[in-house]
Amino acid sequence: MSTTTFPPSDPLTWKQADDDVHVATRAGEFAGFVEFDGTAHLVRDNHGTELGSFDSLDDAFHALEDAHEPAGRGSVFAPMLPRAWRRRTRRARA
Repeated sequence: MSTTTFPPSDPLTWKQADDDVHVATRAGEFAGFVEFDGTAHLVRDNHGTELGSFDSLDDAFHALEDAHEPAGRGSVFAPMLPRAWRRRTRRARA
């Protein structure tokens, strides 16, 4: 099974699928949708997980875009191992 990843620079593309449904794609892949239930705009991601409900369509669009932003990266450098773990293993003498 492969996982598709997209560069964060690829924007979401929105299309109105119905009067009350907007669908988002990124690089041609389904990214989620916004549905208006008569009182609020409900946002779901590409797995169907509900991300929240919003009063305005723009807020709903931004919520899905923010959900697709990659999490902040940690340190660029690998964590330092304790000195005892960094030593090379030694062969036993016969």
